[in-house]
Amino acid sequence: MPHRLPSGSAVHVLVVGDIMLDRYQYGETTRLSQEAPVPVVRVDSTEDRPGGAANVALNVVSLGARCTLVGAVGNDDAGRTITQMLNAADIETDLVVIDDWPTAVKQRVVSKHQQLLRTDFEASTPAAAAREVAERAQQHFRKADALVVEDYDKGAIRDPQAIVDAARRRRIPIIADPKFKPFAQYRGVSVLKPNRREFRKAVGFWPRESDLPARARALVDFAGVDAMVVTRGSEGMTLFEPDGSHLHIPAVPVDVYDETGAGDTVAATLGIGLALGWSRRKSARIANVAGGIVCTKVGTAAVTLPELNSALASEERPDHGYVSRPQLLDVVARARSRGQRIVFTNGCFDILHAGHVGYLDEARKLGDRLIVAVNDDASVRRLKGAGRPVNRLERRTRVLEGLSSVDWVVAFDEDTPEALLAEVRPDVLAKGGDYTEEEVVGGDFVRTYGGDVRVLSLIEDCSTSAIVESIRSA
Repeated sequence: MPHRLPSGSAVHVLVVGDIMLDRYQYGETTRLSQEAPVPVVRVDSTEDRPGGAANVALNVVSLGARCTLVGAVGNDDAGRTITQMLNAADIETDLVVIDDWPTAVKQRVVSKHQQLLRTDFEASTPAAAAREVAERAQQHFRKADALVVEDYDKGAIRDPQAIVDAARRRRIPIIADPKFKPFAQYRGVSVLKPNRREFRKAVGFWPRESDLPARARALVDFAGVDAMVVTRGSEGMTLFEPDGSHLHIPAVPVDVYDETGAGDTVAATLGIGLALGWSRRKSARIANVAGGIVCTKVGTAAVTLPELNSALASEERPDHGYVSRPQLLDVVARARSRGQRIVFTNGCFDILHAGHVGYLDEARKLGDRLIVAVNDDASVRRLKGAGRPVNRLERRTRVLEGLSSVDWVVAFDEDTPEALLAEVRPDVLAKGGDYTEEEVVGGDFVRTYGGDVRVLSLIEDCSTSAIVESIRSA
C-alpha cells in the first residue's frame, strides 16, 4: 500500500446510476405519543445531502479526482437541491430532468444521535429516461479513466449490460455496485462490488468461512466478471481474483458511528485506484481504509484526500526499519489485520552485494511485507569462523534498513531462524542461494501450516565469502 493517495486531478471518473437526496431531520425526543407507543420528535433542523450515485461522485471529488455524474432527477425541489449541491462541489453533471416524476428522497429522523425512522419517497425511473441516461453516459466515455455504475435498483440502470459493453469497447475499467439484479447482467465489469447481503442473495448461506472462496469463484465465473469485491461490514472486505486466489482485508479498527454510504465511498475509491492504473489488490486496500473512515461519520458522507492520506500514513512505514523481536510480532500482527502477506528471509548479510539486493527485491514481490532476519555477531562467528563478521550487526542492519524492498530487520542470536519462524509464522519463507526447497532451514515447519517455501536466484559470481577472500589475498 502506498504512503498516500496522489491528487487525482488528472484522473477523471465517470459515475452513472440512481441519484437520490438523503434528508436528515434532527430534534429532541422527550415523550411518547398519546396516539401510539412511538416517540415524538420535535424537529429543529433539517440537512440535505447527495445520496446514491451522487454520493459516489461527491466522494470522487473529495478524494481529489475529477468526476462527471450521469443520472436522472425530477423537475422538483429535491432535484434542484441535488443539482445545486453537485455544482457547488465542482462535479460535472449531465442529468436527465423528468417532468411529473419525483426525485427519490430518503428521509431520516434522528434524535440524540440515534436514527429512529426512515421514510422513502420514490418511484421507478421511467424506461425512456433510463435509455437516455445510458445514451448520455456513453457520450462521456472518451474522457473517462474509469466508470462506476451505481445501481440502486431505482430504474436508472435498466440495461447495465449495454453500458458495460460500450465501456469495454473503450477499454475503460468498470466498477459496478449492484443491488439485486442477477450478477450476470454486469458481465465484463472489471470489479463487481456487492455487499454481504447482495452476495448472500446470489450464492445462498455459507456455513463456514472456508466455503466462501469456492462459492465466490463459481459466481465470478458464472457472472463473467473479471473480479469481485464483497464488502462485509465489520468483517472488512474480500477480493476474489479471476485466477481463483482471494484476499481478505479485515475492517480498519475504528469506532463505527454509521455505515450509511460506506459502499459508495468504497466504489469511488476503487474507481480512482483503477483509473490510476493500480492493481485490484492495491485499490481494494486503499478503499477499505476509506470505507472505515466514513463509518466514523454521521449519515451519508464523503472522505477527503487529507483524511485518507493521514490514515494511510498512520498505518504505513512508521514501523519500518530495525525492530526487536517483540516489536516485530506486534507490527506483523497489525499488518495481518490489514490482510497483508508476510515474507521472511534470513542470513548473515556481512558484506551486502548485488546478489543480496537482487534476491531481496525478488522476495519482496512475493508478498506485501518483507522481514529480513539477521544473525547476530556471535552466531556469524560460529557459522563462518574467526574474522567474521567483517561488519558489526549495527552496520549490517543499517544497510539493510536502507533498501526499499525491506520492511523490517530483526536480529536473532541462534544459529538458525527456526525459533523466530515459529513466532512469526510467515506466509512465505524465501531463501537465496544454491539450495533446494527441501534444504531450506525451517521450510518443513512453514509447510506444516500451509506456508510457501521459495528458493530465489542469486547473481552469479556474487558471494560474501569470495569477496572477503579476494580482499585478503589482494
